[in-house]
Amino acid sequence: MTTQPDTRHTGLTDDLTRRALRHVQGGTTDMAESTLRVPLHYYRDPKITEVEEAQILRRTPLAIVPSAQVGRPNDYVVRSVLGDSLLVTRDSGGTAHVFLNYCRHRGAMPACGSGNATRFTCPYHAWTYKNTGNLVGVPGKAGFAGMERGDYGLVELPSEEKHGFIWAVLTADESIDVDTHLGPMGAELAQFDYASYGYHDEREFESDVSWKGALEAFAESYHFPFVHSESVIGQNTVANTSIHDAFGRHHRMGFPFNWITDLDTDAKGTWDPSANMGVIYWIYPNLILANSPVGVEVLDMLPAGSPTRCTLRHSWMARIPATTDEQRDLYDTVFAQVHGAVRDEDFAMLPQCGEGVRRGQHDHMIIGRNEIGVQHMIRTFATELGVALG
Repeated sequence: MTTQPDTRHTGLTDDLTRRALRHVQGGTTDMAESTLRVPLHYYRDPKITEVEEAQILRRTPLAIVPSAQVGRPNDYVVRSVLGDSLLVTRDSGGTAHVFLNYCRHRGAMPACGSGNATRFTCPYHAWTYKNTGNLVGVPGKAGFAGMERGDYGLVELPSEEKHGFIWAVLTADESIDVDTHLGPMGAELAQFDYASYGYHDEREFESDVSWKGALEAFAESYHFPFVHSESVIGQNTVANTSIHDAFGRHHRMGFPFNWITDLDTDAKGTWDPSANMGVIYWIYPNLILANSPVGVEVLDMLPAGSPTRCTLRHSWMARIPATTDEQRDLYDTVFAQVHGAVRDEDFAMLPQCGEGVRRGQHDHMIIGRNEIGVQHMIRTFATELGVALG
């Protein structure tokens, strides 16, 4: 069966479950029109990586943190994105901000870690900033006579809070329009109400694989029985079987669980897609949202200094926020399992792919028709980068 991109923008209806069930029963899957040849330089050319960062990653809205990570007034968190230290705050009025975490005096970092605070003091000369970015304290102010404090607040990046995430553009003089960026995907994400989820935990690490190659691991189930045979992914999910729908530059994939076939015989079974398949979104350019019946994995991948090295930030949010130690312990177990599958299975294999890209002497890779989500990713990036595909 062939899925044409950009033609289906359906929500999470029972029809998605029926599509997936037909594939499982028929031993089929959504397929692209043809195989795709991808030149190795798409993954390993430093000039392409420079263009990706300058023209895509620094000018496109990125989901910096889930809203729930700074859920209360005066919460804050610091994270690094493409080498930039970002300070994400929620001020006392509830408005979220994203600042470059660099003092306007000599450039040291006023904030670190996470917590709840209204002010941040630079460790070098104790310039102090409010969580709105305003400069409010300058020791030895006589030495800065004539300086207007209002001109020396923290540099604020364009940001918006939508669909349970705080988004920002990493270039201060750019504008941001998350609705336009998401297009029809916005209504799709709204169905999940991620803003009501409870933020639980996160891990971050680097790996020797292209950031685009890392993203592709979450766009096909062809590898499940070989890479995930020992984990719940391989044991609970039908291999090499998926449904795919493009939403402009973004996409949705459904990977059916083994128990989907019970719907034929269980009159009381639910046809809710989220109960019968892993529903995974790619939000262009770098975000993966992997939904399960109990929560969502949030994964963002970015280049880390070279074409074939990336950083992965992997966090998890629960559909029902934890209010007891028992719930927190359960969620610890869930996150340990899903993170173990990512770290010890996907990212144990992916550096081998990175090595093949770095050292391979063949001129292209071939992507199968059954890897329709991977093809959509590659074609989307290739269009933006001007890379010719075969």
